[in-house]
Amino acid sequence: MYVTGDLHGYIDIGKLNSKRFPINRDLSKDDFVIIAGDFGLVWENKNDELFWRKWLARKNFSTLFIDGNHENFKLLNSYPVESWNGGNVHRISESIIHLMRGQIFTIKGYKIFTFGGAQSHDKEYRKENVNWWPEEMPSLEEYQEGIKNLERHKWEVDIVITHMCPSSTLQILNKSKDTGIHEDQLSDYLEQIKERLSYKKWYFGHFHRDMELPNKQKLIYQSIEVLSTKQS
Repeated sequence: MYVTGDLHGYIDIGKLNSKRFPINRDLSKDDFVIIAGDFGLVWENKNDELFWRKWLARKNFSTLFIDGNHENFKLLNSYPVESWNGGNVHRISESIIHLMRGQIFTIKGYKIFTFGGAQSHDKEYRKENVNWWPEEMPSLEEYQEGIKNLERHKWEVDIVITHMCPSSTLQILNKSKDTGIHEDQLSDYLEQIKERLSYKKWYFGHFHRDMELPNKQKLIYQSIEVLSTKQS
């Protein structure tokens, strides 16, 4: 199983080609690559987008993704919700699956908590329901869903995948380089989870850098990190 950062549709999809990700040749559909938000290939259903979704579906691995802020949430949420490996998903195609917010999945023996979403800092330059959707920020029900599932699993998972990061992590990022992104309700929610949750690694995207951070966190973008096989 592998984790990488934002795809932004087909802008950053090149990291998954056979030259940059050669191990693809040795994988199967039972192997998974998880995208930490801003998947962006469920946007307009136009020909170029459909081409790249088919390109991705033809890869030997299966693609899992959480949502970021740059998603067409109206289109994404039009897919039926189904249960998969312990959590709720939208199945975009047989091997492309959206992992919904506040879910805990058991995949390859790993217990994985997912929580997508983030606030666009450039939304004043975007048009609502055209290239920006209010659903980029979680609802109260999604926040509650996350807490309920964590309580059900006694606040213990192996991996956390989010798009946004906890507030204390954002403060570290802003000290090293001003991100232009500020603490908000979602970052505060993730901070509260970080303080209570037992986890082995936390991956997040959104900030377009690769960087190891305290508290077993990693900001991931162009790198593709392998998780060692852990069968249940």
